[in-house]
Amino acid sequence: MVTRTPTIDSQVHAYERNHPERPWQGFLQGPDEVTGDDMVAAMDAVGVDGALLVSPFSMYRYDASYALEVYAKHPTRFGLIRPFDPESDTIEDDMAQWTGTAGVVGARIMLNSGEFEADHPGVNRILAAGGRAGVPVNVMCAAKLPLMRELARRNPDTQVVVDHVGLVQPFVPPAPPEPFADLPNVLSLAELDNVAIKISGSCTLSQQPFPYPDIWEPLARIFDAFGLDRCLWGTDWTRAVDLLTYEQGVEAFRVTDRLSDSDRATLMGGSLAKIYNWPPGTRG
Repeated sequence: MVTRTPTIDSQVHAYERNHPERPWQGFLQGPDEVTGDDMVAAMDAVGVDGALLVSPFSMYRYDASYALEVYAKHPTRFGLIRPFDPESDTIEDDMAQWTGTAGVVGARIMLNSGEFEADHPGVNRILAAGGRAGVPVNVMCAAKLPLMRELARRNPDTQVVVDHVGLVQPFVPPAPPEPFADLPNVLSLAELDNVAIKISGSCTLSQQPFPYPDIWEPLARIFDAFGLDRCLWGTDWTRAVDLLTYEQGVEAFRVTDRLSDSDRATLMGGSLAKIYNWPPGTRG
């Protein structure tokens, strides 16, 4: 009997409407509300087994309480990730508490939330604490890839995961004129063994309609550089809602002839399950 590799989305968000009991701290492009139930329904409609549920920094900053509520209701569908504050005085304690929480599979750093250097104490403390806890640290680092490279080099015992192909991605159409202009810096990260990369939101970089044929040549260079075992497909739903449907973000990777069946299984779930030590259908 052949066991099917689960399909796992490496990045989705869920959030409530803005309300006084849990007010938004900012704004994330997307619908007024995408609850955990909504996200599960979208996944079920297209056969996605599980997803990494990333507490949205734009709305909730460092408060992951809604993500925890979603997990409590859907414990076999989501692995949890939240951003950490590089200016916090309690990073190590916060990491220990977070990684000891049911459902947690990783942490996140938002390098685009401030001006950081490679020797920033807080950023390096988050990376080191993630390494000691044995969880991947996801890093939003578009336009800051040389900094990302140096941070990963300084923290070789930490599994680093680059968010969103490492590239600036649009929130609304059209795609940038040269969406893969920073590809050389992306490829340079592959030289570091502790760096993996999310192929999340990549369809939003296309200048052509579904199934986005123009993304495959640059993505192939990333696959070749990193190896598919360090590449993690994802949609970045709900940020991409004004550019494509959830179904299109999934199906583009299913219908392409640029991936073999085994490649597709690795990219769309196999590599994630290994890197995060989390398959859907299990409680964290």
